[in-house]
Amino acid sequence: MPKLLTVCLGNHCRSPFAQLALARRGGPRMVVRSAGLIGKWQDRPADPTMIDAARRLGYDLTSHRARQITLDMLDWSDIILAMDASVLATLRAICGPENEGKLRLYLGDRDVPDPIGQDGAAFDDCAVLIEAGTALHAGGRFT
Repeated sequence: MPKLLTVCLGNHCRSPFAQLALARRGGPRMVVRSAGLIGKWQDRPADPTMIDAARRLGYDLTSHRARQITLDMLDWSDIILAMDASVLATLRAICGPENEGKLRLYLGDRDVPDPIGQDGAAFDDCAVLIEAGTALHAGGRFT
C-alpha cells in the first residue's frame, strides 16, 4: 500500500486539501498524510477560505490541524508530493539522498498556485486543480 505525503509551505491550505482529495480517490489502496515546511500554523485549523472551497467540492477539512514536516515523515513516505517548485527545492535540500527518488511535483510538471492572501475564487480554483491532479496518482501510479 503506497504511502504519500503532500507538502506545501505551511500545511494550511494546499497540502491538507490534497491529502483529503488523494485519500478519497485512492481509497483504502493508499495512505496519505500532509505537512508543511514551516511551523507557522502548527496545530491550527486549515485556512477558513480553503475549508469553504473544500466544502463546495464535498470535502470536510474542519478536523485538519497543521503539522510541520519531520525527517520521520520523509522516511515514512513512499512518495513525497510538493505543491510547487519552491517547496520541491527546499525538500531536496533537507531530505537527504535516501529520499531524493521519492520527490515529485504534485501536478507532475507545474505548480499548484498558493492562494493565501487572495480572494475566495483563487481558493476555489486551487481546490479544483488539486482535485483534478489526483488522477495522476490514482491506483498507485506516480508521474
